[in-house]
Amino acid sequence: MIRSNRMAALTVLALLTCGSVAAQAAQKLSLHEAEQIAVQNHPQIQAATDMASAAKDQVTQARSAYYPTAYGSVTAADAENNSRIAAGALNNPIIYERYANGFTVNQLVTDFGRTHELVKSSNLHAQAEQENVVTTRADVLLGVDKAYFAVQKAQAVLNVAQETVKDRQLVADQVGELEKNKIKSGLDLSFANVDLAQAQLLLVQAQNDIEASYVQLSAALGYGDLRTFELAEEPVPPAPSANFSDLLQQALKDRPELIGLRLDADSAHSYATAERDLSFPTVTAIGSAGLTPVGADQLAPRYAAAGVNVNIPIFNGHLFGALRSEANSRAKADDQYLRDLQNQIVRGVRTAWLNSNSAFQRLAITDQLLKNATDASDLAEARYKLGLSSIIELSQAQLNLTQAELESASSKFDYQTQLSVLKYQLGQLQ
Repeated sequence: MIRSNRMAALTVLALLTCGSVAAQAAQKLSLHEAEQIAVQNHPQIQAATDMASAAKDQVTQARSAYYPTAYGSVTAADAENNSRIAAGALNNPIIYERYANGFTVNQLVTDFGRTHELVKSSNLHAQAEQENVVTTRADVLLGVDKAYFAVQKAQAVLNVAQETVKDRQLVADQVGELEKNKIKSGLDLSFANVDLAQAQLLLVQAQNDIEASYVQLSAALGYGDLRTFELAEEPVPPAPSANFSDLLQQALKDRPELIGLRLDADSAHSYATAERDLSFPTVTAIGSAGLTPVGADQLAPRYAAAGVNVNIPIFNGHLFGALRSEANSRAKADDQYLRDLQNQIVRGVRTAWLNSNSAFQRLAITDQLLKNATDASDLAEARYKLGLSSIIELSQAQLNLTQAELESASSKFDYQTQLSVLKYQLGQLQ
């Protein structure tokens, strides 16, 4: 039993040693460098940037109504003598044999503010898409921070697991020798082997967790394959600000998704105004000129004309009224979405602030817990060697020490993760 346990531990340690050698060749990476890689490489940021570019083009599309449109025409026609279009319309145009070329220019004179509101709406939407780029970047950076500290936490847990296996292997070996010499019972050896097996299970799980954390970090950086890194330790920041009110006001002012939704709500209201303006007249001017080098005698060798057209909506089956009502309803819905997002931000900031303060307090508590557990484990081991206590007391002390080591190893990275979440909630993670 002792030999098999020792071989299992050595096998696990050999695998970890190989992983350690591979890690030495891994790329060195700081948190700032990881964030820069994600900003440049992550597809979500690239997609958001492309959508913002598309929204800018929509502004140009809406603004194009201010400018004249010009097009050239080439027309040739052959017709029977005295041909007229006699069916299909309430007119009687004569068709002349001809070949002509020319150009036509159309210019909007006024549509009583509709184009202005459409341009304003599209411009506000383009600004909202720019804020969406910032929001997407913040989402990606939060994912990078979480994955970065998760890797470091998994590495710290792995270190604890390695030391735990070595320590419990040593105890199992010692108890095994004492059992051979009839100084300790087989029950003591069984307890020592159970503790060793638990430590080995912890080690296997820790190894799996660190591999999984590298998968998450690679994905957060925008890579499609698994990559490992040698991560730099980040200094532990000071405690979060105690003034929650100021933090909340900062979040309501700086959160990019809130800014973007405000812009989208304003855009929706401008679009609703533009839909209202559909009911107003539209005034356009048109001019056309050209040459008729070949044609019937009735046609002059050149032509030119200009005019003004006024379209006054009278009735179209309540289409314009329905469009206006729809746009107003959508604008009201955006106002409610904005209010809901503000409520979510208030809850998110408060929760992140509380979690950050709790994680900061755990730093000192876990350090004290580790010190007390270490003292208790040393004392329990000394008492057991002197025959003053049972293996159960030693086993419990070792278990408490392992838990304290895990808590102490994890608390720093948990606090740094919670601070990143708080920065995200405040709109600082950009």
